[in-house]
Amino acid sequence: MSSISFSTAVVIPARPATRSRLRLTARGRSVLLGLAAVPLAVGIAFAAIGGGNAIASGDDVAIASFETVTVLPGDTLWSIATSIAPAADPREVIGEISRLNMLRGGELQIGQELAIPAQFAD
Repeated sequence: MSSISFSTAVVIPARPATRSRLRLTARGRSVLLGLAAVPLAVGIAFAAIGGGNAIASGDDVAIASFETVTVLPGDTLWSIATSIAPAADPREVIGEISRLNMLRGGELQIGQELAIPAQFAD
């Protein structure tokens, strides 16, 4: 007759001591990523704030000077255009005055100073 025997002894291999004690959790990884991103954010902010500053020497600067007209009671863009350039088409003169003075809708205020385009100045 044959016999079968069972043994309960199990061989467990020994693990080398290479495991580190530092374990990062999800929050720890977020904090580490945030700390690494701070210098980058500071650099971007510095470039955005200081990047718009340009040093201009002021040498070869053209100075623009305009003749102006003061709006009196009863003046319209049409009347101003015909008075400063009687030979020109008033619609073109009004367009140039509006673009130069950034007028919207042609509304004028009494006492307002309007710059006159150079081609229509005296």
